[in-house]
Amino acid sequence: MITASTGATYAGILGIGSYRPRRVVPNAEILEHIDSSDEWIQTRSGIKERRWAEADETVLMMSVNAAKDAIAESGIDPADIGCVIVSTVTHLYQTPAIATRIAVEVGAPTAAAFDVSAACAGFCYGVALANDLVRGGSAKYVLAIGVERLSDLTDRTDRSTAFIFADGAGAAIVGPADEPGIGPVVWGSDGTQHQVISQKESWQEVHGNHNWPHLTMDGNPVFRWASFEMAKTAQQALDVAGVKAEQLDLFVPHQANMRITDAMRRTLKLPEHVKVARDIERQGNTSAASIPLAITAMREAGEAKSGDLALIIGFGAGLVYAAQVIRLP
Repeated sequence: MITASTGATYAGILGIGSYRPRRVVPNAEILEHIDSSDEWIQTRSGIKERRWAEADETVLMMSVNAAKDAIAESGIDPADIGCVIVSTVTHLYQTPAIATRIAVEVGAPTAAAFDVSAACAGFCYGVALANDLVRGGSAKYVLAIGVERLSDLTDRTDRSTAFIFADGAGAAIVGPADEPGIGPVVWGSDGTQHQVISQKESWQEVHGNHNWPHLTMDGNPVFRWASFEMAKTAQQALDVAGVKAEQLDLFVPHQANMRITDAMRRTLKLPEHVKVARDIERQGNTSAASIPLAITAMREAGEAKSGDLALIIGFGAGLVYAAQVIRLP
């Protein structure tokens, strides 16, 4: 008979870290390449400035910095990390996974390591996988990272997307907990709408012309889908976790658009005491990195503290989505 693996009864997030690129890019710089205005950008998205990575701020470098902060907060020995999961769409090598190099750099050279492509839902996907790995006994501790250099794939002359995307990294250590620290995930996809957020050109199409593919987005259907369908998913995540909206301390949606965040908040009927992440104003849309970056920003502003109950939700290209309730370390 095969022996079944057993893990922790409960899992939780033990540490969170993030990395913001040094370079601040105001709307004025974006307007050098598109016919628009600062007022239009802020009205449409809520973005005043964003962070773009410089040459040395690679996917590897940003991930390692965020991961080391998460490891330090968790207090674990990095050698005890059993798995490294990296969500990214901007590691520009098909293989090997960047997770293997990150594992070495953070001091977990023999950990299982792999990348996932779940776009803006990537951090939530990583947390869900980490939760199951810890509870299933496949790893005692899991490092889950969301990282992007979206400025590499941004068409700076495209009026619909040039002002949106940005760079950064966020990380979390998931491990055994005395009580549930991560609620059941509500996740899924809608491949019938895959074209509304996508890579415009395949690698084959740009092969040999010294260009990279660019991202494209059809804003109106994305806005409608994210604002209303994702509010339903967020409510389902509350329901399966057995948590009422009034019990929440924080709402941390993927930082896609301030209007989407406000629409979701209204639909969910969140009480006034629930703090809502608005990191997009200064950071831009960093896809898989946006939720941990936003949590870090709320901590630094004194809006979030250890033990707070947070509803997180990511959604993006695919279309993919995932939401869960977590307790902050």
